[in-house]
Order: sequence, then C-alpha cells, then structure tokens
Amino acid sequence: MVSDTIAAVSTPLGEAGLAVIRISGPEAVEVADRIFRSRRPLKEAPTHTVHYGHIYNPETGERVDEVLVTVMRAPRSFTMEDVVEVSCHGGIVPVRKVLGLILSHGARLAEPGEFTKRAFLNGRIDLSQAEAVIDLIRSKSDRAHAVALKQAEGALSRKIRALRQSLVELMAHIEVNIDYPEHDVEELTQAFIRERCDAAISDIERLLKSAREGKILREGIVTAIVGKPNVGKSSLLNMLSRENKAIVTDIPGTTRDVIEEFVTLNGIPLRLLDTAGIRETTDVVERIGVEKSRAALAEADLVLLVVNYSEPLSDEELNMMDQLVDRNVIVVINKTDLPRRIDFDPVYARFGRERVILMSVKEQEGLDRLEQAISELFFEGKLEGDDASYVSNVRHIDLLGKAKRSLEEARAGADAGLPIDMIQIDIHNAWQQLGEIIGDAVGESLIDQIFSQFCLGK
Repeated sequence: MVSDTIAAVSTPLGEAGLAVIRISGPEAVEVADRIFRSRRPLKEAPTHTVHYGHIYNPETGERVDEVLVTVMRAPRSFTMEDVVEVSCHGGIVPVRKVLGLILSHGARLAEPGEFTKRAFLNGRIDLSQAEAVIDLIRSKSDRAHAVALKQAEGALSRKIRALRQSLVELMAHIEVNIDYPEHDVEELTQAFIRERCDAAISDIERLLKSAREGKILREGIVTAIVGKPNVGKSSLLNMLSRENKAIVTDIPGTTRDVIEEFVTLNGIPLRLLDTAGIRETTDVVERIGVEKSRAALAEADLVLLVVNYSEPLSDEELNMMDQLVDRNVIVVINKTDLPRRIDFDPVYARFGRERVILMSVKEQEGLDRLEQAISELFFEGKLEGDDASYVSNVRHIDLLGKAKRSLEEARAGADAGLPIDMIQIDIHNAWQQLGEIIGDAVGESLIDQIFSQFCLGK
C-alpha cells in the first residue's frame, strides 16, 4: 500500500454536463471533508454512499460548485484504497477550481494511469488485466470492447496461471528426481518432461494463433482505397462511413489528399484511407496527393482496389494489379448499375474470384459481399465466439513466444538425453516469462513504462 493521496479529473476536459474528479489514498475522505459541506461530514458516511452538497473554499468562504460526492472505503474500491469521487459541473472553470482546492488541501495530482497502477500494486488486478483497461478505453468496435472486457475480468490471466501451475508441478517432479534419484527412473522423468512440454507448447500456440486477430481488433485494419480518378473511391468511403466525409463530383482528381475515417464492418474495425487517384499528372497539388496515396498504400494492411465496371481496364490499372498481387487486396468493381465494358479475366487471373466484389455504390449494393470478403481474408470467415481469449498486446505476444522457445529447448534437451537439472533451467525460464505477462515477475521500470501510456485520471 502507498502512503499518499492522489487526485485527478477522470472525465475528458471541456464543456459537459458533469465532470468526475477522483481522489484515492489513505486521506481521501479527510481531503474531501475539508472542502465539502453537507448535512453531515463524509467521515461519518458509510461506504458506497452518495452525498449532495457544495464545494467551498475554506479560506475565503466562497461557494465553488454544487456537487454529488461518492464515498467508497477500502478495500471495496477500484484501487483497494479509500476513494472519493466528486461529480461537479463540467466545464473548464468549475473543474479547475474544484481540483485546485483538492490539491491544495492534502492531495497531489495523480500521474498517468496511477489509479490503475495502485489497483495492480494493491493486488486487486494483475498486470495483464491492468493493460486490458487501456484497451477497454481505446476499443473501437463492439468486438474489441468485448475482448478487452474479458481480458480485464481475467480471461487471459486464468489461462496463464493454469499454464504456470502445470510448469510448477513439472519442476516439483524434477526436484524430487534430483534429490532422491534412487526412487525414480530418469528415462521416465524425461518422458514426463516431453509430455508436459508438448501440452504447454500446444496451449501457447493456441494463444499465439489468436494474436493476429487480436491485433486487428485492438488497432483496426489499415485499409487504403485506391484506384484511378473518378472510379468511386470517395463514394465508397462515404458508403462505408455512412456519411459524406469526402467530396464526390464527376470531375476526375477531386480528392487531393488522404482522407482518414474509422469504421466498423461486421464487428471488424477498419481505418479507412481514401486516397487521391493514382495517375501521372502535371498538376502540382494533385501530384502531391498522388505521392501521399502511394505512401498510404505502402502502410496498408488491406487494399481496396476500385475499378469501373463500365470501362475497359487501363494499362495503368493492370500495372497496379501486378504490383499488388502479393498483398491483401480486394478488387471492388464499382458502377454495376451501368453497362458492362470491363473484362473480368485479367482480374480473376491475378486475385481469384473470391477477392473480386461487384458493387454499385450509387445503388448501395454489394456491401454485405465486401464485409464477407474482408472477414474471409482476415478471420477465415468469422470471428471466434464470445469466449475467445484473443492475445492482442505486443508485450504478451513477445513473452508467449519466448516461453514457447524455452519449452521447445527443454523438450529438445529431454530428447537428447541431457541431465534433467539442465533441462529444468529452460522450464524455469518459461515459467518466469509467463509470469511477466501477469506481473508476477516484472521490474519496476517496466511497470512505470506500461502505466505511463494511460490517460490521466485512470
């Protein structure tokens, strides 16, 4: 337990109906009592009760704001400390005044993520659950929110703890064999090591298999919409975002910059980049837009290549297809409401039929087929069920990979007939690497680095 009391605004700054200022620490109630006036002092309030009153400046007697104050006593709070939350009127001035009084009467301003850090240090949550809190805040789709919520509730933690427990049992078996070799046969122990290592490696591989999907749910698929001018790229962006984000005209080259929009299709988050039409041009401004389009194309996880159903493919488009043949590409053949003049064969030859979608953005047709094609490309047709434990955190993925390699080395040592005390070193390394995921074996500097990524007030 830490000894000081912290405070911060836990809601976004700006004009709003309400703002919440959180106070946590051993003197949270006393600090609030120094500036809060109600029928009775907060020190007499039972836990988990809400109290109406006013914030006053004790030095001047000025009434600062009308508030509701919630009292949550340790250990039944987010941080497992005494917590007071002041709900005041939103707005720069009332929030600044109330927070200023709290800080001048016994609390200090919290560091980014310090409330969650205290929840971790006080044993309420482990490190993977703490990291899931920030994923919960930043989630951009219902599916990403559901996954982050399960992580915050301990879905991944339980799997990691079960893995570590199996390795503890294996190490205990090895210790007995080392201390009392006359009661065991080393060949049997090595067979037991191989069996347990195989099982643990399989469990880790199942978690790592979800890493690609988890990263997509966490960060979104960077999606570049590319094609010649006037094929309907901006219209497609507007259709996907369900609002007029981009200017649409019959004049080629209307889009001169990269327009970005975040959308969710069938539970899959996409960061859409609507690019300027890629073509050779003497227009200085348009040429800059084309260069930005090429840069967006280079960073994209998914390319939506839009071509015109009512025009033959140009050499420029065929060259672009050749450059994209090894990328994650879905060809959107737009304007199917017009007479057909396109030859499908060159498109099918490069990408196959399953990656070619016929659409009429004007008539709002084909969106369901595009959603299914994206799902097939990245999730093999469907997302896992609600009970799936996606691994999305880069730190977790790295540690799972290290633990897997350690167990593979232990298994190889058993196969080679190495002494079991040498094999145990690799098993212990895997146990420790898994422990770093949940914070059982992690340094202070890493903890500080993780929580520094949180917003102030969380």
